[in-house]
Amino acid sequence: MKRKITLKQIARELDVSISTVSKALKNSKEISADTIEKVQAFAKLYNYRPNNIALSLKNRQTKTIGVIIPDIVHHFFSKVIRGIETVAAKKGYNVIVGLSNESFNKEVINMEMLANGSIDGFIMSLSKETLKQQDYHHLTETINQGMPIVMFDRIVKDVNCDKVIVDDSKGAKKAVEKLIDLGCKEIGIITTQDYVSVGKLRTKGYLQALNENGLDPNPEIILKVEDRLISEEHLSEIESEIEDLFKKNPKMDAIFAVNEVYAVTALKVARKLNKKIPEDIQVIGFTDGVISRHAIPSLTTVSQHAYQMGAKSAELLIEKIENEDFSEVHQTVIIETELIERESTL
Repeated sequence: MKRKITLKQIARELDVSISTVSKALKNSKEISADTIEKVQAFAKLYNYRPNNIALSLKNRQTKTIGVIIPDIVHHFFSKVIRGIETVAAKKGYNVIVGLSNESFNKEVINMEMLANGSIDGFIMSLSKETLKQQDYHHLTETINQGMPIVMFDRIVKDVNCDKVIVDDSKGAKKAVEKLIDLGCKEIGIITTQDYVSVGKLRTKGYLQALNENGLDPNPEIILKVEDRLISEEHLSEIESEIEDLFKKNPKMDAIFAVNEVYAVTALKVARKLNKKIPEDIQVIGFTDGVISRHAIPSLTTVSQHAYQMGAKSAELLIEKIENEDFSEVHQTVIIETELIERESTL
């Protein structure tokens, strides 16, 4: 059986561009007869078949960007989309949004549906199921067929494409150092399971801050929320787990939460247990959304600057789309975080 081959591999073997290979396979008049013959013979030799996930690679552009996000409820993702749409509109592009709902299968289906002639490239944040399974074939196949992808927020190093992130470890470390500066000694964390990249990195920053300031991490005040609970219908179960954390650790004087939902739930539980905020316990969350600003008390948070993240993602993708012979050199752009201080800290 002959090995599978992609447009990208054909282009490399014949020392031509991906777009030249694509056009030669379609007998484009833009390509010389000699090149068409050479490309088609090579493709036939290796039994090349176009992958359905990248059928929109063609001579004309759709002027449309596909965006796939894991959750539509979070304010963070809505702000990212706003940043994408602002840049896209200025450049004459439309935006189509697909929702994976944290499902690997839905992520793949969305990509197949949108890539089948509808869009010129993807901006995406990976689903938790994709990260857990560590199956990225749908991403690499899309890129190998010549369709650019830009990842933001939840990314993987194994996929070669442009990425836009914040320094999650650094942002978390600054937040925990703030709590230490405010006199906190027993700082708990509410985080995700380790396979979720952003949660893992924020936990890393939390541990670094403790270690560098002479505080020993206490496993009793590290709560890793089960993945099945990370949805709206399970908020009461999350609340119950956080309440157990508080009751079992009465000396805990601060909480760092890796997302807004966990942080606001911690505020609710603290009030329920008659703890004064910030006098008895101080709380800092990650992601500065509407809930953080309107919580009671208002929540100190680490802002990811989601709008800028979306805008930069769109700029990178459109640059790749408009340069069909896009380089294999990829950028990872880091957006600086900012600690927004409110009423949940002293």
